[in-house]
Amino acid sequence: MKVLRLDNISKSFGEKEILKNVSLEVSQGEIVALFGRNGCGKSTLLKLLFGTLKANSIHLQINAKVINPKDVIPNRYIGYLPQDHFLPKHIKVRDVIPLFYVDGDDQDKIFRAHFIEKIATRKIGTLSLGELRYLELLLIAHLDHPFLLLDEPFSMIEPLYKEVIKELLILLKAKKGILITDHYYNDVLDISDRRLVMVDGICQEANDLEDLKQLGYLK
Repeated sequence: MKVLRLDNISKSFGEKEILKNVSLEVSQGEIVALFGRNGCGKSTLLKLLFGTLKANSIHLQINAKVINPKDVIPNRYIGYLPQDHFLPKHIKVRDVIPLFYVDGDDQDKIFRAHFIEKIATRKIGTLSLGELRYLELLLIAHLDHPFLLLDEPFSMIEPLYKEVIKELLILLKAKKGILITDHYYNDVLDISDRRLVMVDGICQEANDLEDLKQLGYLK
């Protein structure tokens, strides 16, 4: 089992300090929820971990081995589903899958997933928000990264696809450590093993809805 350990993460934009010595841990076999009000730094934290945004300071380890954030992407340590959609709208679903998976068996995992057969001949730009988010998650989640960062996977999508995504994430956590942030907190609570709340630039543990209220995330 691999353990991703993050310490001393700080980030400022000009004079505004967004993150203050954040520390957290994610292990393979668990889903960790990260809650927080808008602008608290959740998406910033995910980008820092993925290495696409430079931190003021960051200490990243996998199984106690220090990892340079610049090595995260080339060494496939961490997969990342960003908040913004990233697939080209003019390409058909069946043609975008081979762009992520060369091996036929790996492609079959995607083609045989729920609902993919019925949308395979459609262009990305014609998909509903639920269909698109589900496809994006499938493409990222089945890559061989031991850890997965998910930014708003449930945002603005149909209830049917929320349930399918939940089932997928529960299956994936057998092989991956997953850090997820989303304002649809009930969906995240359903599947998460541990919960954190970002408050004033640091992470605090939360167990249930009452803790989310006490820490100021919910009113």
